[in-house]
Amino acid sequence: MIRPDLAAARRIVVKIGSALIVDPDTAAPRQAWLHSVAADIASLRARGAEVIVVSSGAISLARRQLGLTQPKLRLEEKQAAAAVGQIRLAQAWAQTLAEQSLTAAQLLITLGDTEDRRRYLNARSTLATLLSLGCVPVINENDSVATTEIRFGDNDRLAARVAEMVQADALILLSDIDGLYTADPRRHPEATHIPLVESITPEIDAMGGEPPPGYSSGGMRTKLVAARIATQAGVAMAIALGHRANPLAAIINGARCTWFLPTPEGRSARKNWIAGHLAPQGSLLIDDGAARALRNGSSLLPAGIKSVFGSFERGDPVDVLTLSGQLIARGLAACSSADATLLAGHRSEAFEALLGYRGRDEAIHRDDLVLF
Repeated sequence: MIRPDLAAARRIVVKIGSALIVDPDTAAPRQAWLHSVAADIASLRARGAEVIVVSSGAISLARRQLGLTQPKLRLEEKQAAAAVGQIRLAQAWAQTLAEQSLTAAQLLITLGDTEDRRRYLNARSTLATLLSLGCVPVINENDSVATTEIRFGDNDRLAARVAEMVQADALILLSDIDGLYTADPRRHPEATHIPLVESITPEIDAMGGEPPPGYSSGGMRTKLVAARIATQAGVAMAIALGHRANPLAAIINGARCTWFLPTPEGRSARKNWIAGHLAPQGSLLIDDGAARALRNGSSLLPAGIKSVFGSFERGDPVDVLTLSGQLIARGLAACSSADATLLAGHRSEAFEALLGYRGRDEAIHRDDLVLF
């Protein structure tokens, strides 16, 4: 099997852990290393790629400043440290990316935001808009308001969910190790590096070791969880060594890492979920022109809607019917039934007058639409 080519990826999510961001001696950001990563991002952007960064480090950056140096912190102490450290983390990224003439955008989200349909659509829309404006979104878990225990390593899983959300081509987990080994190489020097994983089998799962010491405690186990999420969504994922300058350029130049290949059916898995596992909350009757547009791969626009049935909110599943009553599609609504009723038959330039705000152009985005 041929390993994926990062240089050819058009949309890339890069996850960076606390141990890479934070200097353990000074508890400050590793500015020189961040500068090299920003240079890599600028190079990828020059190739035409869009890059999203999922960055840990907020709690670690604030621990010493707040005198929270004990090994174990209470939940409220972690939340306080996150509130202080996130400002330092955002400043570090904004400054470093600005040196490459790139604009950083901060998003604080949770895993729940990627799993709730409405919040998922909101987050995805924001990310798509930021990317279209040329920004580099920098995402971190919203630890300061977390209602459950904060666990280091969750950003591996969060990064995979983000990659799934934006339909990335590649997810790169920068780590303190250059990939997956048959056993923990710190304890088993004879362990063998695995350059390519075609599928995540029970044998691969068993290779997840104990969390490493220090600021980062996610370990290989959370990375394998992330790999399963990403590959099942059709995203190639790599675990690569981050403790080097220009780590993304190193991957492009052939540095050793472990690539996980996306499952062949990965891109269609989410649409299969929409088609077969959601109970429709309403339906939209569309004209013949809109039906032809859908068959040609377009989104459903309000101008093509003739009637709205049922009561639904943004993110709810709805059926799409032709004028003859034939079910031709199912998708996730981009607006509520009340708004869809107001917008039906109208073009986008009329939306603000009808709703009182601009609203979205689509009634159902093509990425959330399954044809029958």
